Amino acid sequence: MHDVPQEIPEPISNRSLQDRRQAIKTAKPFSEFLTDSFNRQHDYLRISVTERCNLRCLYCMPEAEGVQLSPPSHLLTSPEIFYLSSLFVSQGVTKIRLTGGEPTVRRDIVPLMQSIGSLRSRGLRELAITTNGISLNRKLDSLVEAGLTGVNLSLDTLDPFQFQIMTRRNGFDAVMKCIDRILELNRHGANVKLKINCVVMRGLNERDIIPFVEMGREKDIEVRFIEYMPFGGNKWSEGKMIGYQEMLDIIRTKYPGLRRLPGHKNDTSKTFEVPGFVGKVGFITSMTNDFCGTCNRLRITSDGNLKVCLHGNAEVSLRDLLREDNGGLPIDEEAFQRIRQTELDRFNGKLSDETILGWGRRERQLLRVIGAAVKRKAEKHADIGDLEKMENRPMILIGG
Repeated sequence: MHDVPQEIPEPISNRSLQDRRQAIKTAKPFSEFLTDSFNRQHDYLRISVTERCNLRCLYCMPEAEGVQLSPPSHLLTSPEIFYLSSLFVSQGVTKIRLTGGEPTVRRDIVPLMQSIGSLRSRGLRELAITTNGISLNRKLDSLVEAGLTGVNLSLDTLDPFQFQIMTRRNGFDAVMKCIDRILELNRHGANVKLKINCVVMRGLNERDIIPFVEMGREKDIEVRFIEYMPFGGNKWSEGKMIGYQEMLDIIRTKYPGLRRLPGHKNDTSKTFEVPGFVGKVGFITSMTNDFCGTCNRLRITSDGNLKVCLHGNAEVSLRDLLREDNGGLPIDEEAFQRIRQTELDRFNGKLSDETILGWGRRERQLLRVIGAAVKRKAEKHADIGDLEKMENRPMILIGG
């Protein structure tokens, strides 16, 4: 009796192989404009949508003088923000985060989120917001419907009295209500990634480290502890900074089982877990253990400047170039459509394959400026000693 020959399955079907070959053949190389001289590909864009904020946090806002706000005409309009978002998505950006100031104080934040959310059909995957949570709760449901996929919530203490000291404002209860609402939405399938950002400063809030870790005992939250960083007007000193290793030691005193989790290439945070806890713990270690080698982030300030590094002081204006065809004036919706029509007429009514909104000449100029700035990006930001001497904007004018 002969053995029945066993059919050996092919690891990949001919059809699957053809599909993979076709995908490789048609895949577009990542944009040269967003690739720097160290071959870092920048697919993450952070856009500050306002300089205004409803808090006055110690590490963000200069205490005595505050900040000099830009004239309204200097700030990007919603059509300009949408246009720049479209341009960057066309070049391979897959994640956009709206920051401030406090983005929820912008009156048209919901329709702005809706317009940017429409870029999903062109390759945008994630649309997030960084907020202090004070006024988010009443807009949260609408923002989720508009396409919000992630919330980074800035909260530096779980003590209501200490909150008032650190932010120079009331509002702790509103923030906690916001956290609860996001968790409730997620229980109903909203799938909004929630992260809490805590800037740790010696003598102010190091005693909050353990309570923040314990928030994750039963709640699906990632609390990220951020090393205090120097920015204009925040009276930074190295003595106020608590480094990553010291924070780890504080947590392991109570939770010795704290363990590191595998990360992703472009993570800014080193992620850990306490066995048995639902939530996670992260550390953003810009000062003691930088992650410049895998940086994939670019920033646009609310007055339209491109910053290729948070800790660098080099900026280039995209706003001025964008407004050239509008006499240097802000581009509102009417002007946006007029300029677009001019470009359409220039191409005899046909959209160029090389552009996303039909602004052929303008887009090419913008991309050249963006590409040149990205190519100038340094391999890493300056060390602590140099950073504290370097002129840089206050954090509130950069966008967190």
